Amino acid sequence: MDLVIRGARVVDGTGGPSYLADVGVHDGRVAAIGKLGGGRETLDAHGLALAPGFVDMHAHSDLALLRDPDHGAKVAQGVTLEVLGQDGLSYAPVDERTRTEVRAAIAGWNGPGDDVDFDWRDVGGYLDRLDRGVAVNAAYLVPQGTVRALVLGWDDRPATPAELDRMRALVADGLAQGAVGMSSGLTYTPGMYASGAELAELCAVVASYGGYYCPHHRSYGRGALAAYAEMVELSRGAGCALHLAHATMNFDENEGRAGELLDLLDAALADGCDITLDSYPYTAGCTTLVALLPSWANAGGPEAVLARLADDAEAERIRYALEVEGADGCHGVPVDWSTIEISGVGDPAFDAYVGARVTGWDAARRLLLGDRLRPTILQHVGHEENVRAIMRHPAHTGGSDGILRGAKPHPRAYGTFPHYLGHYVRELGVLTLEECVAHLAGRPAARLRLPDRGLVRVGYRADLVLFDPDTVAAGSTYERPRVLPTGVPYVLIDGRFVMRDGRRTDVLAGRSVRRTPHSGH
Repeated sequence: MDLVIRGARVVDGTGGPSYLADVGVHDGRVAAIGKLGGGRETLDAHGLALAPGFVDMHAHSDLALLRDPDHGAKVAQGVTLEVLGQDGLSYAPVDERTRTEVRAAIAGWNGPGDDVDFDWRDVGGYLDRLDRGVAVNAAYLVPQGTVRALVLGWDDRPATPAELDRMRALVADGLAQGAVGMSSGLTYTPGMYASGAELAELCAVVASYGGYYCPHHRSYGRGALAAYAEMVELSRGAGCALHLAHATMNFDENEGRAGELLDLLDAALADGCDITLDSYPYTAGCTTLVALLPSWANAGGPEAVLARLADDAEAERIRYALEVEGADGCHGVPVDWSTIEISGVGDPAFDAYVGARVTGWDAARRLLLGDRLRPTILQHVGHEENVRAIMRHPAHTGGSDGILRGAKPHPRAYGTFPHYLGHYVRELGVLTLEECVAHLAGRPAARLRLPDRGLVRVGYRADLVLFDPDTVAAGSTYERPRVLPTGVPYVLIDGRFVMRDGRRTDVLAGRSVRRTPHSGH
């Protein structure tokens, strides 16, 4: 054996009872489990739990993995695989125009990208770039909004038959090149301009490749249940597996209503639908400030948005939609500015806004114009009882939705997985340790259809995390969001230590994780 991990409490990712055992690693895989002899290296793991590496089912590290070899925010949590390309907007497939537009549109999520060499255009090229060596493994979803921007631009109109054919071809190409599915951001432009019929056509392509559809659906506020139901029926009609992104029930309208969502999902599951979901263990949401605007105000792309904001009459229309009507970008709920906290800006001249609540539309407008749509926000609109109810569901998986940019990011970027294990397992008992690890590793790997990840099992890849169940905890808080967790001393990817004795090593063992070829393709 290259490594023998001695005396660990094995929590294998199945949800079954944990047990004490030695685990041997050889050539990057789990080679033996039981009472073992010595290896080239032996690690005493008494008092530690040994689990499969955690899978972040909703990550926004698309550029962070390329610019930051350390990537400690995720490695220190025990994350060994992230799913990128979320919310319908990312950086492949693109042409020169689309790449420029997307970089501007999601600079709040990932930064402007000036420090990244964009030497790819298609999904395969992006995955090849990851294969040069990154901090953790990464899978990719074809972003439907980017595909629409590439074919139609940022206009709010139906696709022509020829345009729909091209979008189908682009989705198929991305899946053939290794994407695990397709994402949408249906409160973000231009993806939100797609009709249900258009989405169904694309989902049929995803289904034919054995991938899954991951929508940020049309509302998490007023009309949330109808939006969830739309996605269930869409996937049912297309015969496509469905994974609901950051499945929350937020805003005052949905307090105490998580049970209604779970009843909807249970009925669909009982009817044979293939559905999973992810959530983060916090009440606040996180997005960009510009995302709150009504869809018509976002039509035409970032420069058109800035022009509308600069026009007093158009700005008044936007204000009325936000504060009185309830804009679709704000999930149909009139915005309560007191819930909106600025978490990051692009221009240091606006650093004074970070950590402050927005005082009203005039302040929001000045900030959007001055910082050119780059501000990110925390939106304090969640409900703890909904968070707990959703994480108990047997179709649930963990996802951070972590945005790593900004001076005061959401603490979920640095703390999601230890927060599950420390707060919701040890302190509250919402989940057992075995159940939680299944939610964070085994079930996500099954959704991704990875035949050799997500479990501690002989022959599986040695993507492993060792943590102390008695001390593991998130260090990050809303006040100090960049503090690393405690109680996670060792993390391995392909049998190589990326965390050792609580410190990040210089190992870059991460690579792209590509969709297993479907028999039909």
